[in-house]
Amino acid sequence: MTGRTVYLETFGCQMNELDSELVAGELARLGYAFTGTADDADVVLYNTCSVREQAEQKVWSRLGELTHRKGRDPSVVVGVLGCMAERDGVDLIKRMPVVDLMCGPGELDKLPALLDNAVRTKESLASDSPSEGGPRASTGSGTGAHGKTVTGRNISAQQVALQGNTSRRSATLAAAEDSLEMLDLSRSVSPVDPASGAAKRSAYVRITRGCNKFCTYCVVPFTRGAEIHRPPDHIIDECKKLADAGVIEITLLGQTVNHYRFEHGASVAVGGIVQPQKGRTYKGSHQRDAFAGEQTTTFADLLARIHDEVPAIQRLRFVTSYPRDFGDDVLEVIRDHPRICRYLHVPAQSGSNRILKKMNRGYTVEEYNDFIDRARHYLDQPELGRPLMLSGDIIVGFPTETDEDYDATVALLRRSRYKNCFIFKYSPRPGTVAYDKIPDDVPDEAKRRRNNDSLAIQSEISDQIAREQVGREVEVFVEGPSKQQLKREGLSHGDIRKAGGAITLTIGGQDPSTSGTGFQPVSTRGTGFQPVDSAATSTLPNETVQLSGRTDTDLIVFFDAPASERDALTGQMLRLRITEADRLSLHGKVI
Repeated sequence: MTGRTVYLETFGCQMNELDSELVAGELARLGYAFTGTADDADVVLYNTCSVREQAEQKVWSRLGELTHRKGRDPSVVVGVLGCMAERDGVDLIKRMPVVDLMCGPGELDKLPALLDNAVRTKESLASDSPSEGGPRASTGSGTGAHGKTVTGRNISAQQVALQGNTSRRSATLAAAEDSLEMLDLSRSVSPVDPASGAAKRSAYVRITRGCNKFCTYCVVPFTRGAEIHRPPDHIIDECKKLADAGVIEITLLGQTVNHYRFEHGASVAVGGIVQPQKGRTYKGSHQRDAFAGEQTTTFADLLARIHDEVPAIQRLRFVTSYPRDFGDDVLEVIRDHPRICRYLHVPAQSGSNRILKKMNRGYTVEEYNDFIDRARHYLDQPELGRPLMLSGDIIVGFPTETDEDYDATVALLRRSRYKNCFIFKYSPRPGTVAYDKIPDDVPDEAKRRRNNDSLAIQSEISDQIAREQVGREVEVFVEGPSKQQLKREGLSHGDIRKAGGAITLTIGGQDPSTSGTGFQPVSTRGTGFQPVDSAATSTLPNETVQLSGRTDTDLIVFFDAPASERDALTGQMLRLRITEADRLSLHGKVI
């Protein structure tokens, strides 16, 4: 379908960001082009998240806006991808008939066929006389036309691919049906993004999909399915291809990334491609699993292999970690392999054992604190220039949370001493256990107060940690112009979205450049998104620009550089000395 333009906007976490990158690569190979604004697109796709209410509200708002446009231009194709599509199913189409296709996160490999069917169906319907009809419900998995709606000029043709009840199948042989592995293996690898011409020097690599934890507040196990661990050789090959294309920083992704464990004897080969096992779990310990051996690749093994077999990767990161399964073997590998970043994102969610049990988190506060102590013992070496930085997640106002429970969370927050922490008020999410079985009985006023208080505490901690960095020398990965620089050039966030990026990101339903108290949003690195066409930006001979870089411990550092070197420095490693600090806003000078 060459000649058609696509606008793809992503809400949520790094998993969604990678999904969008893979989808964009597949569509680009089929001849679709990308535009930075929905108004100019023939196809509008929203890759959605169900974890936070605010992200969902953004999606509903976007769909509402498109309803008006579709009344004027019925040929536009609108698609909802990701967790909202999987959770709501065809009910989403009934609520928003503007939607032409839905594709769950476990069916993204089917998106090109869905999109092609939707476009062809719209063209066919446009030539037909108006008729009545509506979407027919779909059960289980599958791809195809599920009905059509023609109301006046609002022509719609629903295409649906959802996992449905098949998402929790855990038999090893079910891995043979895992065509999503093909999507990861076929990713578009290029050192230059085709839409912006910007070099891609940082990338995400998925090592696991799905989750088996079933925290009562979380919908991910239902929308992304059972835990699947990718074959290590596939992961290594993907990292090598990225390195050959000029990537120097890789972030490994998984819902519980350190839970990675590939049992080679449990895998099967289909069409010459090794397929991963599905749904297997194990209980970790502080030492290497006694059953691990030549037939098993643990997370520690995988980290060591990538480090040793892909030396061109200068930084290796991973998110998100689960505290109960974080063994000393992983900490030892990080300690002994200098290019693995000493940054750990390990959500605690609460400091109350009673609340943790209601959340079904599977560990106690004491076990969490033990992990933090072990991590610092192995990895925190500021005197050698190798400090450890931690970040976490906290939910306040979970059902039945008392002031005493909240005080325990504050104690954990102070003890953990995160560089930053994602702190949110609890909001019931449809499709979760808590939504159906645990009444939301904490008053909103109490939630707001606890949220604001904990953010203020985290702000103090972040400020202390930032000031400790003054005078230190750090190496940063230069990500490009800072938000302040973009403002100087007259680009608001809305303008940035219209400046030609291949993929637009709205993290958690928020501006991705927001730097709120205690909240450090996910960057757009790895997507090829460059908001500014620097060739079109006029510069004076002595003009400087403010650039933003990230340390291996995930601290953001701003520094000035000659405007003429803006493009050359972006995507490079640079040595800086920290000169100023304010919360997590560090400022440095090039050494």
